[in-house]
Amino acid sequence: MDLKPVLTIAGSDSSGGAGIQADIKTMLANDVYAMAVITTMTAQNTQGVPPDGFLDSTPEFLAKQLDAVFEDIPPAAVKVGMVSTVDIVDVVAEKLRQYGAKNIVVDPVMVATSGDKLVYDSAIDEMEAKLFPLATLLTPNTHELEVLSGDKISDTNSVAEAAKKLYEKYGCAILATGGAEATDLLYDGNARWFRGRKVDTKNTHGAGCTLSSAIAANLAKGQALGDAISNAKRYVTGALSAGLSLGKGNGPLDHGYNLRK
Repeated sequence: MDLKPVLTIAGSDSSGGAGIQADIKTMLANDVYAMAVITTMTAQNTQGVPPDGFLDSTPEFLAKQLDAVFEDIPPAAVKVGMVSTVDIVDVVAEKLRQYGAKNIVVDPVMVATSGDKLVYDSAIDEMEAKLFPLATLLTPNTHELEVLSGDKISDTNSVAEAAKKLYEKYGCAILATGGAEATDLLYDGNARWFRGRKVDTKNTHGAGCTLSSAIAANLAKGQALGDAISNAKRYVTGALSAGLSLGKGNGPLDHGYNLRK
């Protein structure tokens, strides 16, 4: 059986809705073999992450995790999520270059659904310098698009202008995600809009992680970028529409909805 291996490099969400846990569930549901390298452990739930709720992997152990994967089961695609410190960014970027990783989807995680900050400002600068230029696709949400472009996002024109700016700056395709509005813009030298069905739910914890992981899974299976995005959006819409409701805050998606049909 030709099951493509896909690696997620991200933080752990103890409540299972985002991060590594969401990535693995998404990859399983999208018919690839999931592998995981943990950058940070978080004591997290649907209500947020407390200020003392983080424990970063040491750079040395992070490097050992990455070596262990790439030297034995080279991934057909890589999803990168939470990389919260300069040292973590440096190790991840170094190993992706060392092993010639391909189909790299970077979700520039900066703030959780709850609004809690997940990355140091210095790490953002390091991501811009060393990680983003390695990406096949960068998937910023509206807040992240504003931070990275320095522009205020107010309408579709400003989304397109900011996405073009990042494409020219980093040299990778940009998928500016619309979040609850379900309309995303891909800029890869040309602008393409991907319109989805808006789902009326507060349970969106981990939606960005889920989308980027689904795209990585589809790229690993050989899908063209546009198809990988379209199919990932359909999967996320289904996971949101399934009606799972857990926790006291912004609950998680139902990542396995399609496995029970």
